[in-house]
Amino acid sequence: MRKVMCRFLGMGFLAVSLAAFAQSGDTMKQDTMKADTMAKKAVSLSGKVSDDGKMFMSDKDNKNWMISNPETVKGHEGHHVTVKAHLDPAKNEIHVTSVTMAKSEMKDSMKNDNMKKDETQH
Repeated sequence: MRKVMCRFLGMGFLAVSLAAFAQSGDTMKQDTMKADTMAKKAVSLSGKVSDDGKMFMSDKDNKNWMISNPETVKGHEGHHVTVKAHLDPAKNEIHVTSVTMAKSEMKDSMKNDNMKKDETQH
């Protein structure tokens, strides 16, 4: 009788341990899935595109990111822009999905255009 009770107790502890282990495994999977989802979600970053168009320096933390698709930022080399991009911190790389000129850059560009027009009219 004593042996039977010990076996049932042992099986009970084993079942509880396995259930707890299974739940911790699910939590780990959820954390990994959250990290993957975050990497897939595009974020907005403001900063400057390098002169060769291959790097992006973030205003927020002055971090340099390699641009995985430099053709997307063509024409914005050396400019201050806002990009929407997918981040890959492991590779220190961004995949740019869209680029817009920063507001201050637009104002400067419009001011230069107006000055050129004034010069040609005189």
